[in-house]
Amino acid sequence: MNKREFIKKSSVGALGIMLAPSILKGSMNIDRLRTAHIGVGNMGGEDLKAISSHASVDVVALCDVDAVNLAAAHKLHPKARIFFDYRSMLEEMGDEIDAVIVSTPDHTHAPASMMAMEMNKPVYCQKPLTHYVSESRAMKKMAADKGLVTQMGIQVHSFYDYKLATLLIQSGIIGKVHTVHAWSPKNWGYDGPLPQGEDPVPTQLDWNLWLGTSKERPYKDGMYHPGNWRKLMDYGCGTLGDMGVHIFDTPYNALQLDVPRTIMTECRPTNGFGYPEHNTVTYEFPQTPYTTETLKWVWYDGPGAPALSEDLLLPGMTMGKDGKVSKEESMKDKMSLDAKVAAENELPDQGAMFVGEKGRLLLPHFMQLPKKIRKGKYVDISKEIAKVSKENNLGEPIRNYETEGPKHYHQFVDACLGKGETSAPFNYAARLTETILLGTIAGRFPGETLHWDAEAAKFKEEKANQYLAGDYRNF
Repeated sequence: MNKREFIKKSSVGALGIMLAPSILKGSMNIDRLRTAHIGVGNMGGEDLKAISSHASVDVVALCDVDAVNLAAAHKLHPKARIFFDYRSMLEEMGDEIDAVIVSTPDHTHAPASMMAMEMNKPVYCQKPLTHYVSESRAMKKMAADKGLVTQMGIQVHSFYDYKLATLLIQSGIIGKVHTVHAWSPKNWGYDGPLPQGEDPVPTQLDWNLWLGTSKERPYKDGMYHPGNWRKLMDYGCGTLGDMGVHIFDTPYNALQLDVPRTIMTECRPTNGFGYPEHNTVTYEFPQTPYTTETLKWVWYDGPGAPALSEDLLLPGMTMGKDGKVSKEESMKDKMSLDAKVAAENELPDQGAMFVGEKGRLLLPHFMQLPKKIRKGKYVDISKEIAKVSKENNLGEPIRNYETEGPKHYHQFVDACLGKGETSAPFNYAARLTETILLGTIAGRFPGETLHWDAEAAKFKEEKANQYLAGDYRNF
């Protein structure tokens, strides 16, 4: 299937399918949800665990291109039918499946999700929603046209601290926001040499099905499967597409942003194969009710991120002439064995900083309260937190990922059963993902500012438009 055929399939009219009233309402008149899972290894295994922990779920189908992953999942759900090819699963079991969970590498998110949605199935799809901008727009359109329940897998979206930060920003706690900094030191990039030759494909792996719609390429041990695909342009979206989606989510949602007007990435020259290991991406967004006339957003990734600036200085932290950080550490800080929670004069390993007219708000990633900083000092915002928590029935924060993590998944299941709505439907997820993907495209033109025309869905710089979509291989 080529990209033109893919976009055409996003039109409900082109499918000629009459929609059942229950689908148009966005939920089904059923008491239990029969789920089919595409991709059940690694994060797919976590998704399977979380979805199946809902009391009203029956796992009826499992699909993976790796027999080892499939066997492990089938051991947990022996009544489910198993498949290597998601197309066969959907074709054979269409009437026996109520909802589909897509947890594959990024390049298969859209092909699998679109096929399921064409069959009127609600879809939970892992982040980032898609590999190409054109796919995000097509999935958003199909979900809306069919009125399907959808959810993107950004489970921290439903956590207390992120909902709290959104409400605090929208309450005006730091005034209108003019800048956002977000960062992760993770390294889902590859600056090494291009692989040469090929290795025997492991007996448990169907390499053709793993490649899916992407171009044919020889197998190389340790380069693609099971995890390194995130580093590579044909299959993943780099650190920006992995952690960026999580860390962008709250500022993006809180400020009610749409897609950016301009994007510029500072990184090494592209090699057309792997994403750069260090990236600084600068976006400019148009004004919203919660921002100044223009919002500047800077993303940093790779070892050592973020690059320090005045906006990121914390109380007790000073920046030397060499740009390095010096900290006033107490003995308690020096002796602390807590590797997850940063000291008050230390930036968290991952997080975001809102910079507004009346101070700054630091949001660590994750499961930590936001902190307000004004004139170089922390400000007690306990009263503000209590107020917005009470007004919005947030309850008390629970610092347990095992119990909190499944809530985002269960929200999807409940919505399919007609009990509430999802908080990260494709209408929202597609815009967030588009923003992320525009940053990965800008990385192909380091140091150049790209101008995005959201209405026309293309760049002013014609040379960049070739990366908005990909040609699908028949496999």
